[in-house]
Amino acid sequence: MLALVDYGSGNIRSVERALGFVGAEFTLTEDPAVVAGAAGVVLPGVGAALDTMDGLRARGLDAAVRDYLSGGRPFLGVCMGLQALLEHSEENDGTPCLGLFPGRVRRFPPGLHVPHMGWNQVRRRNPCALLDGVPDGTNFYFVHSYYADAAEADYCAATTEYGLEFMSVLGRDLVFATQFHPEKSGANGLMLYRNFARICGQR
Repeated sequence: MLALVDYGSGNIRSVERALGFVGAEFTLTEDPAVVAGAAGVVLPGVGAALDTMDGLRARGLDAAVRDYLSGGRPFLGVCMGLQALLEHSEENDGTPCLGLFPGRVRRFPPGLHVPHMGWNQVRRRNPCALLDGVPDGTNFYFVHSYYADAAEADYCAATTEYGLEFMSVLGRDLVFATQFHPEKSGANGLMLYRNFARICGQR
């Protein structure tokens, strides 16, 4: 059973529908104990970094996610679920994040329209099981004003260009995260959820 983490994020229903469509068995939960015992964890998110971190801390889910990831089990973060994995975000005058991967989240520089909204290409940098079956250069749907400044990191699985190159897919071992919204990205987005469910089922 997968745990879909509910900490007050606004896009939880669309992720529920996507997981259901690909046949994944999951439970929507804000219980740290359920997260601890899950075969896979999905952490979605939209909105501000501070609201995300406050929502996780208020439910004890920040510690639960850290503990879960220390066990080397499958994890998928979406949008803020990617940014929250890094050390720090510039948003809200500076927000400490989960600190599970080195790196910072920065606002797009002046001169670029924000949020970066709509379809954009994702280019592979390193092998990543989450992207199995998805052609390199596929377009996915983005909505974000801040980006993970980690394009040169060894855990950067794919990048996207929007005035600069930023990490759009994080991948290390069984930990994955996307800056874009797979649940809003049509058949190729659903493929990512299908791949993640398969990865969890192989364990």
